[in-house]
Amino acid sequence: MGKILPEGEGEVQEYIDICDYAVGLSRMIEGKVLPSERPGHALIEMWNPLGTIGIITAFNFPVAVYGWNNAIAMACGDTMIWKSAGTTPLTSIAIIKILSSVLEKNNLPGAICSLICGGPDVGESMTNDTRLPLISFTGSTQVGLKVALNVQQRFGKTILELGGNNAIIIADDADIKMVVSSALFACVGTAGQRCTTTRRIIAHEKVYDEVLDRLKKAYSQIRVGDPLESGTMYGPLHTKQGVNEYLAAIEEAKKQGGVIEYGGKKIDREGNFVEPTIVSGLSHDANIVHKETFAPIVYILKAKSVDEAIAWNNEVKQGLTSSIFTENLGNVFKWIGPKGSDCGIVNVNIPTSGAEIGGAFGGEKHTGGGRESGSDSWKQYMRRSTCTINYSKELPLAQGIKFE
Repeated sequence: MGKILPEGEGEVQEYIDICDYAVGLSRMIEGKVLPSERPGHALIEMWNPLGTIGIITAFNFPVAVYGWNNAIAMACGDTMIWKSAGTTPLTSIAIIKILSSVLEKNNLPGAICSLICGGPDVGESMTNDTRLPLISFTGSTQVGLKVALNVQQRFGKTILELGGNNAIIIADDADIKMVVSSALFACVGTAGQRCTTTRRIIAHEKVYDEVLDRLKKAYSQIRVGDPLESGTMYGPLHTKQGVNEYLAAIEEAKKQGGVIEYGGKKIDREGNFVEPTIVSGLSHDANIVHKETFAPIVYILKAKSVDEAIAWNNEVKQGLTSSIFTENLGNVFKWIGPKGSDCGIVNVNIPTSGAEIGGAFGGEKHTGGGRESGSDSWKQYMRRSTCTINYSKELPLAQGIKFE
């Protein structure tokens, strides 16, 4: 899809790691034994597989996102049908060949993990198919809404991993060196094509100028080139459409009062290369700032306080990931508390991207509310039954009701 080699290797490693996680999970899937109010009765929770589930993934993570779903769903006893992105079919075919060979060597059908290559019509058919009780969809908010409506109409379940408009807040006591190193990868990693990419930097007015100056210097040291070559830090956008959306967002930002501090143009070389871009001068509530553009554009905003920055973080429709850099313990607990970030991922002194597999990944609001990978996300791939077992010769009713 165009990402640099170390990121590609990291994505494959993430799949390997989630397989290790799922192997351990397979021995830990638990139900509950609950006390019954009725003598001679036991109350038990049972978890059973859903059956066959549908997985629809995006181009930007053609390996890892399927892996999150695939490994845990298999540990839960499900089979699956995968529709990968229409622009990355060779990657998904390679993955399925590996999985099928492993399954068949262990006397299991390779079709436990099945793949369909195709366009939006294939995905739409899956969302309408009652044989798929769960659809896990990763993609844009616009398409995710259609998926949600289609599946809900047939009372199916969804896991939705949609857009993000992620912010890094920089308090006046932050370690600026750490901020710049973190923001650099979060803003330009995968050429800005991560759902966790930093789209907004909200810096306290006392450190705003220093952050902007040092970030521009860091941007000037980015090595652009062939993503397969060692030492390349930044590759191309995935498609020409992505380039057009990048250029349109730059022009819109200028119209709304934005100042291009760095970048802002297509790079004059073969391929879909654009300059990583920093834009200042915009209001926190400008339309373009509230819009997610899947490209390496970050808007830097100046706030008067951490409280103001938190309010700006929360005012966008998306709620995936967020980050604050601060040395103040009060700021930390304000940020992760009920009046802090409203995102599904709330980081402190690390950037918005780079989630670990042990924690549940996903977001709130227009990000869809789904969770994948670690924690208790396995529950989404199973159905829960509350079982009451009477092992006595009596028939008492709950709540002490007498019906005699």
